[in-house]
Amino acid sequence: MPPRSIWKGAISFGLVTIPIRLHSAIEEKSFKFNQLHVKDSGRIKYKRYCSVCNEEVPFDEIVKGYEFEKDNYVVLTDEEVERGMGSSRRIDILKFVPAHQLDPIYFQRSYYLAPEEVGVKAYKLIAQALTDDERVAIAKLAFRDKEHLATLRVRDGVLVLETMYWPDEIREAHFDELDEDVEVMDQELKMARSLIDNMTEDWNTQEFHDQYREKLEALVTQKVEGKEITVVEEAETAKVVDLIEALKASLDATAKDGDGGKGKAASA
Repeated sequence: MPPRSIWKGAISFGLVTIPIRLHSAIEEKSFKFNQLHVKDSGRIKYKRYCSVCNEEVPFDEIVKGYEFEKDNYVVLTDEEVERGMGSSRRIDILKFVPAHQLDPIYFQRSYYLAPEEVGVKAYKLIAQALTDDERVAIAKLAFRDKEHLATLRVRDGVLVLETMYWPDEIREAHFDELDEDVEVMDQELKMARSLIDNMTEDWNTQEFHDQYREKLEALVTQKVEGKEITVVEEAETAKVVDLIEALKASLDATAKDGDGGKGKAASA
């Protein structure tokens, strides 16, 4: 059963409107610790208090303020924000682009879009068209006090909305070390490509799992059962080795692991 919807609106492009519900596509499973007082194991809690009167403040007495100059704020209520910004609850499609042109660095969070009953046919129509043409839609929507740039793509027949960072939010990547003039020899490149070939397989979601979380859960179980925590040996510090020798050793290791080797190590 899908999680409850967190937003309702409509996809809009041209004269087409498709009523939809927004569902979170992500369920984070990070291992969580609580903060405790070492003396009595009491939970550490944080209070909201006013920096002027030093009193604890309940939620219904908290408003949103923007600091336009030092210690001076303008207060906006939720109603004022809705009136001033509008609440169209539309996902406005601006254009369509080839899927391969989008850099994943722009993506923030994923949501599933489910159609309301009256919009099922139009929903399936746009999903099929996007799939056939290998395109994604670029859209805008106002959601959780912010206007988002977003993409609409298809995953297993379901439209997925990916909220995105705005282009001016992506920092430029410039590192002085990469300005150094380094010669890459043909032999090194050939061996690196062979190593990549040896390690190339089809994507398999069943292959990956959070080992760190599993180990933490095992440690907690040991502690609850009163068992002694076993000491895990630390990995050796990485050593700087000759690049060619490292590539040769890596090729040998991957060639021995199975069919992925394909005899490339010997030819290299």
